[in-house]
Amino acid sequence: MKKIEHVSVVGGTHGNEFSGIYLLKKWQKSSQLIAREGLNVNTLFANPNGFKENKRYIDCDLNRQFALKDLANETLANYEQSRAKVINAQLGPKGNAKSDFIIDLHNTTSNMGPTLILLKSDDFNKKMGAYVLSKMPEAIIVFEDHVDMHEHYFLASIAEQGVIVEIGPQPQSVIRQDVLDWMETMTHAILDFIALYNKDEVPSLPKCYEAYRYVESLKLPEDDDGERIGMVHKNVQDNDFKPLKSGDAIFTLFDGTEVTYQGDYEAYPHFINEAAYYDNNLAMSLGEKIVIKLDNDKSVDRF
Repeated sequence: MKKIEHVSVVGGTHGNEFSGIYLLKKWQKSSQLIAREGLNVNTLFANPNGFKENKRYIDCDLNRQFALKDLANETLANYEQSRAKVINAQLGPKGNAKSDFIIDLHNTTSNMGPTLILLKSDDFNKKMGAYVLSKMPEAIIVFEDHVDMHEHYFLASIAEQGVIVEIGPQPQSVIRQDVLDWMETMTHAILDFIALYNKDEVPSLPKCYEAYRYVESLKLPEDDDGERIGMVHKNVQDNDFKPLKSGDAIFTLFDGTEVTYQGDYEAYPHFINEAAYYDNNLAMSLGEKIVIKLDNDKSVDRF
């Protein structure tokens, strides 16, 4: 992999996710806080109008507008669609980007703690996950590598390498110190790792670690007319990354009927009851627990 030189730290992709926005303001005033030797680190406020209006978005979700076909489609011209094209021109273009690495900062209303979402599972990303865990043992690592980077529609996919920092629980349009501190710590750990990787100075890392891989998303119960008829079961609520086995209650209908999970694998729900996903009636994402193995001379025997 080529050396990473240009890093973009993006906040405010969603206008009511405040931790990244206020960290961005802090770092723009004191850029030395995110400066690293050998790196050109810049910041970008992705959705300023969403922030001004105190909304996730004005017209549509900005973090779903970065598919190559959509970026090339000039008829897609509402606020976020147009903003995506501007951002792509500034950080990209996707497929030949000026930015080598993008860190996109997000909050979730779900009880996910400090979660790092990796869009690729190459050696670099696997080691990054291990390094972040060495600095933040409470962190959760999730791989969303089910499609090629160029097929992702997230903002972070503009660059050849990109990650999503997803921290919660935090209500929309609120700032929590614990959540903001987690986000700041994780961002610094990512920047430190990049600088060390460039110099081939990454310290010894464990030979393997536990992580999660995204499998699917589940919708809330609906009737034939698409009307919502149930909610996330109380035993699942707030239990992000706790195992869910076939037969476990997962939803409660408004008439009191319990709906059980019927999957053929042990699932690990996350983004449980995320408020922002109600516009699509999504209840949660499901992942599988995986073991990431590192193959390098600096790995050590610990798990």
